[in-house]
Amino acid sequence: MKYAGLTDEPEKRKRERGSPHDFRVIQQFTSEESARRWEKRMLAQGYEKDTSGPNWKYGYTFSIRR
Repeated sequence: MKYAGLTDEPEKRKRERGSPHDFRVIQQFTSEESARRWEKRMLAQGYEKDTSGPNWKYGYTFSIRR
């Protein structure tokens, strides 16, 4: 499964997800509006949502094999 999400603390989020080998910060945002648009685009491309909350400064992706 491929996941995309938003966070203010990417290193913490990476640890919380078990440090996936392909965890990547894809983009840094200056507004919540642009961050949420990015998140919606990623979901439209087939990514699953990895939590959603008040944090939005960094957009990240990773995958987990089943």
